[in-house]
Amino acid sequence: MSLRGRACIVGAFEHPTRKAEDKSVAQLHAEVAYGALQDAGLTKDDVDGYFCAGDAPGMGPLAMADYLGLDRLSHVDSTDIGGSSYLAHVAHAAAAIALGRCNVALITLAGRPRSEGMATGTAARAQNASVPDDPFEIPMGRTVAGSYALCAMRHMHEFGTTSEDLAWIKVAASQHAQHNPHAMLKKPVTVEEVVNSPMVADPLHRLDCCVISDGGGALVVARPEIARSLKRPVVTIRGTGEAVKGQFGGYPDLTFSGARFSGARAFGEAGLKPADMRYASIYDSFTITVLIQLEDLGFCAKGDGGKFVRDGNLISGVGRLPFNTDGGGLCNNHPANRGGMTKVIEAVRQLRGEAHPAVQVADCSLALAHGTGGLLGHRHGSATLILERE
Repeated sequence: MSLRGRACIVGAFEHPTRKAEDKSVAQLHAEVAYGALQDAGLTKDDVDGYFCAGDAPGMGPLAMADYLGLDRLSHVDSTDIGGSSYLAHVAHAAAAIALGRCNVALITLAGRPRSEGMATGTAARAQNASVPDDPFEIPMGRTVAGSYALCAMRHMHEFGTTSEDLAWIKVAASQHAQHNPHAMLKKPVTVEEVVNSPMVADPLHRLDCCVISDGGGALVVARPEIARSLKRPVVTIRGTGEAVKGQFGGYPDLTFSGARFSGARAFGEAGLKPADMRYASIYDSFTITVLIQLEDLGFCAKGDGGKFVRDGNLISGVGRLPFNTDGGGLCNNHPANRGGMTKVIEAVRQLRGEAHPAVQVADCSLALAHGTGGLLGHRHGSATLILERE
């Protein structure tokens, strides 16, 4: 079954806080849910499908559905593929709507890693003997930053990519973030400032890494006829794709991601190609994440990512592919250490013409949103959406 045109995103909301010391995770979920429903012009009583992932407290959607007062649910989904979960949820919601399992689906994300002082990038994680890979990898000191650094180093070795190339991605994000009043890092930076920032995991510097923030976001997906009845711009789901990438039995290729597969599926379903995209929301946990995904999604050839991102090519109004015009995870927000939700939200803003005027893409009729969840250098999920303004 093709999901092309079978559902629309009718509500989107990003929590304005970046540090929520006085709120629980459940409360953050409730606040973003309310915000997205208000944006759509709907209420909780209209919701009959609910989607959440591992950031939600309790057993899957059970606790949150009860907490949110969602008592008319006919469909729930707690798929968890890390930060890409929420893009997968949009696709799963569209599928559920197409099958008649629900009419209005709510998707929520929230967390408090900043308030809880989580050193998520540089601290080795505790071993869980029941997880197949942990006994082999955790004793070696595996960290999140180290995993992504492996990918960056390999890409540099094979294709001649440089730290300066990666720095251009941060520069573009910072140029956009200066216009976002909620962004954690609003100051524009230069290539020199990025490569001269402290080394975190060679070759990645501090400014190659995303922010750690509290907060969250929510989306509302509905039947097309419901979407057209609301007084909001209609954002149609035109293409979807999902994939997972593992270690290939101990012979991994660190230079590509699951976006190679999820992107091809999304473009195939949409009947479009990368050159058709007016805007792209690309998961940016680290600068190398962006570069590899741009290649895998087909915006440039494998190995040409460094050339593609140079000289402001990702800056709105300057380059040919504006990306992450809210500042992205690199400068704005990476709530609950899961950035996929905000990628969809900013794509919706762009398609509605609601992004900041300084970064709004002219005639933005088609947009891509892509998420990666897990560890790029080990195993991860990928999910891609092609969205269209009706």
